[in-house]
Amino acid sequence: MDAHTAGPETLWDVAIVGAGPAGAAAALAALKARPDASVLLLDAAEFPRDKVCGDGVAPQALDVLGALGVDLDELVAGTAPITSLDLVSPSGVRASGAFARPARVIPRKLLDERLVRAALAAGAQLARCRVRSIVRRGDHVLVADSYRARVVIGADGAESVVRRTSGAAPAPAGTVAVAVRGYVAADPWPAGRQLLRMATADWPAYAWAFPVGDGTANVGYGQLLTGTPPSRAHLTQRLGELLPDAAGAQVRGHRLPLSTGRPDYGHDRVLLVGDAASLINPLTGEGIYYAVVSGSLAGVAALAADPVAQYRRSMRTALDKHLRQSDLVNKATRRSGFVDVATAAAGSDRRLFASLVEFGLADGRLGARDLVALLRACAASPAGVVRC
Repeated sequence: MDAHTAGPETLWDVAIVGAGPAGAAAALAALKARPDASVLLLDAAEFPRDKVCGDGVAPQALDVLGALGVDLDELVAGTAPITSLDLVSPSGVRASGAFARPARVIPRKLLDERLVRAALAAGAQLARCRVRSIVRRGDHVLVADSYRARVVIGADGAESVVRRTSGAAPAPAGTVAVAVRGYVAADPWPAGRQLLRMATADWPAYAWAFPVGDGTANVGYGQLLTGTPPSRAHLTQRLGELLPDAAGAQVRGHRLPLSTGRPDYGHDRVLLVGDAASLINPLTGEGIYYAVVSGSLAGVAALAADPVAQYRRSMRTALDKHLRQSDLVNKATRRSGFVDVATAAAGSDRRLFASLVEFGLADGRLGARDLVALLRACAASPAGVVRC
């Protein structure tokens, strides 16, 4: 079925609003589950297009995409492996370590276009359309007054129209961050190593430098949004203060709805995935892993007899325990002293370092040994620094 020739009477099995990683993963998963399904991707942009993001892609996200049939060699072409991470806590405590498996930094201009191409090769159709409305009508949903679908997947990002019109709750106050991102020459930072430098002012906040492997680095700064939104000038200034080598970078801003404010995932033939479902890690700002996992689960669920019920079950199985634990850890990290202590502990405990990395970049969970290590670090900290 061709999106450009299909008439308004066409009933698509699945219409996916947003063709970023979450939307493309949903299309790929639906077509893997049922190759004859009619799957429509809708996006306002023409690909390739840029998207403001830290661009970090964890190996676990690549695992999901590879299982959906994406050629990973093509996906990562032009980038280099990221093999280690440097952390600097708010008070300057440092921890460094190697990743258990390499990650990648893939600019979204490349990543999204390559994933869309994979989805089209699998049988999805793509139409350029700015979706401003969805209307549920009995056995189908009308999208943008033009497309009819049995199920709609909202993968339209932080400012999701699908979320606003589906009945899902908006992100509560205190659960949204704001960030700026730009690209600069990678020379100041070691190849293959990511840097996260946390801030003391405007906490929780941090700056990052992620080398791509093509001579450039993705640099940025983000902080939790509280009260009056900070100006781009303020965010850019903070970036330059934390990473002087990034001063002068031409940046763009974006909002990050954090998983602490996630809504119900489904409402009457409408499923929410990725940023549209507030699936961004509140500790690191990572969202691509959550995007491809939720997208892949929604793509399969969209073809089920009861899409909403199946999607909720799948998400509970895949992410619920991890997300609940991240909610609790996020509360602890509101005290910057705890982060100082945790960083010091991770710097001297390779196992804890690895657990925290997987917890922040994918769906890891902190086990009993990790929690004991953190509690001992708290107990050994100077009086008054942090309470356990």
